[in-house]
Amino acid sequence: MSEHRYAAKDTECIGYVARPEGAGPHPVVIVTPAYHGLDDFARSKADWLASLGYIGFAVDYYGEGRTARDDAQASEMMHVLQADRATLLVRMQAALDTARALPDADKSNIAAIGFCFGGKAVLDLARSGATLAGVVPFHGIFDAPSSGCSKMNTSVLVLHGWDDPLATPDQAVGLAKELTEHCDDWQMLAFGHTSHAFTNPAAQSPEAGMAYARSSNDRAFAALQAFLEERFAQS
Repeated sequence: MSEHRYAAKDTECIGYVARPEGAGPHPVVIVTPAYHGLDDFARSKADWLASLGYIGFAVDYYGEGRTARDDAQASEMMHVLQADRATLLVRMQAALDTARALPDADKSNIAAIGFCFGGKAVLDLARSGATLAGVVPFHGIFDAPSSGCSKMNTSVLVLHGWDDPLATPDQAVGLAKELTEHCDDWQMLAFGHTSHAFTNPAAQSPEAGMAYARSSNDRAFAALQAFLEERFAQS
């Protein structure tokens, strides 16, 4: 488990790599954090993925290892990239290139997962036409960039809380239409009575539509495990 520095054009990014035991090559799963930036939650998911036999690579889309000190700053930082989706994509493409170049990486078996704003980031990577084994947004944000969507060269599994105020039922249906048009292999698993941030035990604001949901969390990660096993076996 170690810090990993990489470049996205002229920006230095500081990610985190968790490696499994045993000789490689190993599939790699890119872990794209929520809007606070690369935090202990994202690192813990990289560690968990390493325990399954994958290289977990938690990425830094803000650059220079920047993280938010509180929700207000996180919102400010996120909105900078929300207004500049091209830069967000450049940083995700750099993360993908870095994942392929990691020691002991199986270059043909790379997947990307993301949480909240990180879910948007991995969907944008899929929209760009990048070739991956799979892309999985957890309680992601669904709006497409102004550049639109290319043919997706990946399988997509959307893990979604149906009561998420940041991704409403109408927006979920809109994403389904987009995926139907551009993605040959997609699934959406929606959890009832489940809101935003349902995988994060620190999310305890149900009045704001953000709350951890243990059963939905457990089902989502079970679905992720099955998806990764299937996709890595086929790639």
